[in-house]
Amino acid sequence: MGDFFVVINLQNSQFNSKEELSFCLNIGVALTEKLADKEKKKATLFDIATELREDAYLTEDRKQLKKFKGGWLGYKITDTTNTSDFIADFKIDLEDNILMRLDQLKTLNDCVVFYEKFDYWGDNLKRQIKECGLKLLDTNACP
Repeated sequence: MGDFFVVINLQNSQFNSKEELSFCLNIGVALTEKLADKEKKKATLFDIATELREDAYLTEDRKQLKKFKGGWLGYKITDTTNTSDFIADFKIDLEDNILMRLDQLKTLNDCVVFYEKFDYWGDNLKRQIKECGLKLLDTNACP
């Protein structure tokens, strides 16, 4: 997106087994200027300035449903999980919630507005924007 990347990282549990698999999504934005990759061709989990899990992007109803069905890490698949139902639920979370919200992040201003409700991560993003000397359209958004 020019000054930033949107990053989605799938993290599985080290305790996964044949009987139970848990995973979560680490999601956020990474500033292009701060990327560890000096060629600035890709962003990784370690570059994210606003590292939040999937729940931050879900509606309250989706959070409750996921909590009811999910594992301790986020999502859970067991040997008794109906795979078709799981895929349908996960697709709703990913396409209708997470990607829809991320698609609204067109500018750094959009990112600041979205992430400022997450105190630490919003402040971290603003700090990194200042460190990089990047400009925002709304000068009040990043004091």
